[in-house]
Amino acid sequence: MSGFKDHNFGDRLSAAAKAKQALLERFRSRPGPDDPAVREREEARKAVAAAREARTAERKAQREAEAARIAAEEAARKADEEARAKALEAEQKARAATMEAERKAARDARYAARKARKR
Repeated sequence: MSGFKDHNFGDRLSAAAKAKQALLERFRSRPGPDDPAVREREEARKAVAAAREARTAERKAQREAEAARIAAEEAARKADEEARAKALEAEQKARAATMEAERKAARDARYAARKARKR
């Protein structure tokens, strides 16, 4: 069985030091912020973010336009309903006035007939 029992403390210590050194070398070999590849990736990220913001703004504008259209349709519908209600009310008033005039004419005719009979 091979494993940690085959290695003494010195071997483990040197392996840890090598691992730290490899990690440090890997960190040092990373490109800096002024490296063209890093700049290119950063600009690509910025372009993606700008495109995302543009799409978000476009969707927001579409939602607002749709809300405005719906509000305009609702206002037109309400105005139409109010106009119909006023027209119906005016028609009912006219019908009531006509009926009242007919009743009055009939009453006046009965009164005139009664007067004519008495003479």
